[in-house]
Amino acid sequence: MKNLIKKTALITGASSGIGEAFAYELAKGGVNVILTARSEQKLQDIAQKIQSIYAVNVLVLSEDLAAKGSAESLFRKIKAANWSVDLLVNNAGVGKWAGFLEETAENYEEMIELNITSLMKLTYLVLPEMLRKGEGGIINVASTGAFQPCPYIAVYCASKAFVLSFSEALYGEYHSKGIMITALCPGNTATGFQSYANADTRGMRSDTPERVAKEGIAAMLKGKSYTIVGMDNYLQSLLPRLLPRKTIIDAVGGMMGKKVYKK
Repeated sequence: MKNLIKKTALITGASSGIGEAFAYELAKGGVNVILTARSEQKLQDIAQKIQSIYAVNVLVLSEDLAAKGSAESLFRKIKAANWSVDLLVNNAGVGKWAGFLEETAENYEEMIELNITSLMKLTYLVLPEMLRKGEGGIINVASTGAFQPCPYIAVYCASKAFVLSFSEALYGEYHSKGIMITALCPGNTATGFQSYANADTRGMRSDTPERVAKEGIAAMLKGKSYTIVGMDNYLQSLLPRLLPRKTIIDAVGGMMGKKVYKK
């Protein structure tokens, strides 16, 4: 996929943060957008703003992708509206910074459903039509946490490791067939994620959602299998390849343990 003009993008988690930034950036480039998240009112507000600025079509479909069967439900709604997906942006995701036993198993199950299962299912559902067209794109939002085990963010980072590995594997299967699949790996980003995740990121460098979205789109159009936002994040991602794994675990655990807000 070399050009997105007049194409249609499905963006999950589009009501705020990186997902919202993707919606505006793609619309600015002439892309019709399907916006989905739990909050329909937030999506409608974004849709109205986009349509007041850009000459694109916007479809709002509220869906809780942490619920079982939600990916299939969303896809049925898209088909019922006679829309087709040329670019899938799997952005929706949640995380928690805490000792493993300080969160409920139910919370972890919802995290896995959202971060992994719905992402996989939506990819599975949109790929056949992309293959029939002979082109398409998928951007899966992973994290710099995907490159090493992360004590105190164990389930979240493990889920993002899945996203990275899954995306690169599918890139290997489909890039020669015109489907560009890219894992987008941002570091700390100025969104509402930190508050929900119980994370103390004061003093940590952060990127804007707008930069993350722009770099994700650019990397996909260039045919990259993954991209890391920020040179400092890229250099840090190399450390697990150079140092013993136990050294990395101890270092990350020491750092992250200090960044968890105590309940």
